[in-house]
Order: sequence, then structure tokens, then C-alpha cells
Amino acid sequence: MNRTLTIILIILALGLIAYNVTLVDFGNPLQGDSTIALIGILASLCAIVLLLIYITSKKIQKKINEDN
Repeated sequence: MNRTLTIILIILALGLIAYNVTLVDFGNPLQGDSTIALIGILASLCAIVLLLIYITSKKIQKKINEDN
């Protein structure tokens, strides 16, 4: 997976977070569709963290290959 695709996936995850924030009822955040929106926000945050870990691992792998 190249860097451009990773950046696009991160932007899509940020878009999903923004959309799900609009669905959360802050008066009752744990009832009805708000719960699903919170789960969607959490899942998008997890995806972003995984993609950032992937980018970091690729940078480390590149440095290791350059040293050899």
C-alpha cells in the first residue's frame, strides 16, 4: 500500500468521524443512534491509529534497508 492510499484512507476516516459527530445526541449519548455513532467514531479513530502505525513501520523498514 503506497503513501497516497494511506493518506486517502486517513482522510476518509476523518470524514466518517465528522459525520458521526453530527449524529450524536449530546443530551443522551448512550441511547439509540447516538450509541452507533459513538461506535463509528471509535472505529474510525482505531483505523487512523492503525494507519499511522503502518506509516511508521514503513519508515522504520526503509531506514533498516538503507543501513544494510
